[in-house]
Amino acid sequence: MKRYVLYRRVSTKRQGDSGLGMDAQTRDIEIYLNGYSEEPWEVVAEFTDVQSGTDDDRPELGKAIDLAKRTKATLLVAKLDRLSRKVSFIATLMEDDKLDFAVASLPNADKVMLHIYAVMAEAERDFISKRTKAALSEAKKRGVVLGGRRKGAEARHKALKLQADKDAQRVIGLIKPLRDANKTLQEIADSLNASGVPTSRGSKWYPVSVKRVLERVS
Repeated sequence: MKRYVLYRRVSTKRQGDSGLGMDAQTRDIEIYLNGYSEEPWEVVAEFTDVQSGTDDDRPELGKAIDLAKRTKATLLVAKLDRLSRKVSFIATLMEDDKLDFAVASLPNADKVMLHIYAVMAEAERDFISKRTKAALSEAKKRGVVLGGRRKGAEARHKALKLQADKDAQRVIGLIKPLRDANKTLQEIADSLNASGVPTSRGSKWYPVSVKRVLERVS
């Protein structure tokens, strides 16, 4: 029988209390178990952390990993970034011969593919951080008052919007091959979300956001 230890993570207590994020993770895990897992299967235990993905010292994750090793179960998470947002941490887990883990939203990915997704996601987050700082710095040089007042917020939004074309060019290399392979907008959005690649605003991808990128570079 295939055995699993489930692990979920949300970043804030508010998300944990409201179920925001947790419900989506539960849904993805259930889809994996019912559609992709070997049968029969059983869930050994479930663990949840309310903590940032950049913090690798998470008590519940430690318990989940330890139990998965002891029971020879597979550690199952909804998305790769629920384990960690750091490539180094994920690489360490991959090198542990006693640990087997799976990502529900990437059911057919092997360890090599998961490592590539982790590297792409980390590079994307670093780029977004630098791009945002650069856009705010340019706005400040133009005399825009950032924060506080509505006028400043609008100016900040305008400054970030100027980067839209550049952002589209940056991610089109990921989107166009999928579109050329006849993937739907929803499938492309799901693939980007599963790999932990955020939009230019740091949020999730939806069909409409994928469509906007395609339209900007067409």
